Amino acid sequence: NLKRELLRAQEEVKRIQSVPLVIGQFMEMVDGNNGIVGSTTGSNYYVRILSTINRELLKPSASVALHRHSNALVDVLPPEADSSISLLGSSEKPNVTYTDIGGCDIQKQEIREAVELPLTHHELYKQIGIDPPRGVLLYGPPGTGKTMLAKAVAHHTTAAFIRVVGSEFVQKYLGEGPRMVRDVFRLAKENAPAIIFIDEVDAIATARFDAQTGADREVQRILMELLNQMDGFDQTVNVKVIMATNRADTLDPALLRPGRLDRKIEFPLPDRRQKRLVFQVCTAKMNLSDEVDLEDYVSRPDKISAADIAAICQEAGMHAVRKNRYVILPKDFEKGYRTNVKKPETDFDFYK
Repeated sequence: NLKRELLRAQEEVKRIQSVPLVIGQFMEMVDGNNGIVGSTTGSNYYVRILSTINRELLKPSASVALHRHSNALVDVLPPEADSSISLLGSSEKPNVTYTDIGGCDIQKQEIREAVELPLTHHELYKQIGIDPPRGVLLYGPPGTGKTMLAKAVAHHTTAAFIRVVGSEFVQKYLGEGPRMVRDVFRLAKENAPAIIFIDEVDAIATARFDAQTGADREVQRILMELLNQMDGFDQTVNVKVIMATNRADTLDPALLRPGRLDRKIEFPLPDRRQKRLVFQVCTAKMNLSDEVDLEDYVSRPDKISAADIAAICQEAGMHAVRKNRYVILPKDFEKGYRTNVKKPETDFDFYK
């Protein structure tokens, strides 16, 4: 009889779980059989918990599944089930090396000291008696190699790599953004050693002001959660944060202070030597004519970024293909240079 009742109960649970379920967030236990669950619409529900649910899994902020009609709690989801944040495996890491980045020698050295060395030789900091840097900020004009250098760090380290864009934290419903921030840092701590790379961080970390709309207040709540998570770092946990932005002048001072972002690495527009190195990297695999003089383009006074140089080389190759040639001539480079070099009127005042 007991076996039949058990089978009947299991079939009933499967039948309940077969219908589409509603996702909610567990808040607190009321007693052994009931609890309070929050929904994405902002409403809270007093729900009954099935006897088959493991009570130890019902922790605050846990993702749960509710029956669509009775709102009974029928399942507990794994922590990463409802999150868009995921780890990049070793086979998914960017295939970018330090040699693929022309120039930026000082920037490479600084980021390796701040990110790679604490992960690989943490005992050095213990012997000296100092804490390693917690976070690194990469800032500078667009196209100067910030994101590419972060990809190279991911390629050269065995640590888990989590890459997110600042705008991904801005969600439709209130509270979703701060929850995603918590998910990112929880995932990093569970898979330590890990590196968190937040690109375009200015989308959520601009200086706070008197917000007039709910959307602005939500963005500020995301920033406060980010500040809280960075303060909550345990130095014994090997988790490093890299942030990149084009507008460091708009970031909140609380984020920039030492203790959160200990090292700030500037990526200026390349000088003459840096231009030469970038041209060498970009043209390493190109079939250039002996008449092509790269030094002519290096010595020109135009302010161009590394991305502009890569675009010049690509456009030169496209022009040669258009003419059905297998060798790139000087006129191809001249065409690419005229096409991609920025005009003075398109420059922004804060980069001059």
